[in-house]
Amino acid sequence: MLQPKIQPSDGLSFRTCSVFIFMVLQSVGEQSQLICSHQPIVALAGDDVILPCHLEPPMDVRSETVVWTRTDLDPKYIHVHKDGRPVYRSQNPSFKNRTALFVDELKNGNASMKIFKVKISDTGKYLCILNSLMKHTSIQLTVGVVSTPVIEFVSNQSREVVLQCEAKGWFPEPEVFWLDAEGNLLSAGPTETVRGPDDLYTVSRRLTVEKSDSFTCRVQQKNINQTGETHIYVPAHFFRTSSQFAVILSIIIIIITIITITIIIIIIMVKKADARRRRKRREDQQPASDVEKTKDETLL
Repeated sequence: MLQPKIQPSDGLSFRTCSVFIFMVLQSVGEQSQLICSHQPIVALAGDDVILPCHLEPPMDVRSETVVWTRTDLDPKYIHVHKDGRPVYRSQNPSFKNRTALFVDELKNGNASMKIFKVKISDTGKYLCILNSLMKHTSIQLTVGVVSTPVIEFVSNQSREVVLQCEAKGWFPEPEVFWLDAEGNLLSAGPTETVRGPDDLYTVSRRLTVEKSDSFTCRVQQKNINQTGETHIYVPAHFFRTSSQFAVILSIIIIIITIITITIIIIIIMVKKADARRRRKRREDQQPASDVEKTKDETLL
């Protein structure tokens, strides 16, 4: 019976092929670059966000361990994917049930991570790591909170028309500007800022208005590229009312002054009249002899 003959060179060829394939894969891994966005990723609180990260040229990383971390946290592990499934043992508790990879895209070298319902505390620098390929790169996430500014009329001691713009619950800290109808920046009072226990900012700024016009309060945060605006029109009768009030107040002051002076004059005249009456009464009560004596003394 004939037996197949195994040539010694067959085993050598198999080992040679294996080494060659390994070297090719290693070469591909070394050539691939792990790339994340160079621009910060911006999201609003409550949104879902994707931190993009992929190998270029593409390479299958389904068998690789994909790790996402934040070195400023303890524990630092945000998401770990190993042996085809997520590992939760070392995950930071604040990210529990809030992270995921695109498992079907791992074969294309896509190691992007999705974070669900981001919070302000999620702001930070994230690292994407492929340990076996000795690849890692970073990406910045900034989470913001915004609201619509509110404008209201406030009074001051000078009875001027003053507008106050207030925006509550912003993060990071925003800037406040007042603009006229043409979009020109207006000179306004200083911005007042209050940071609450929830780390959210409340900002307000006042504008003294001198004429009827349309005005805009703009609140903006450049880091998250967010702007909120509110518009208001101040009619002319606001200023007529102020001037009328001044005129009426002046008239009232003049009238009160005239009445006061009149009363003082009347009191003085009454006192003088009373004095004359008392003097005449005393003269009428003197005896006739005293009167004549007085006359004689006068003649002498």
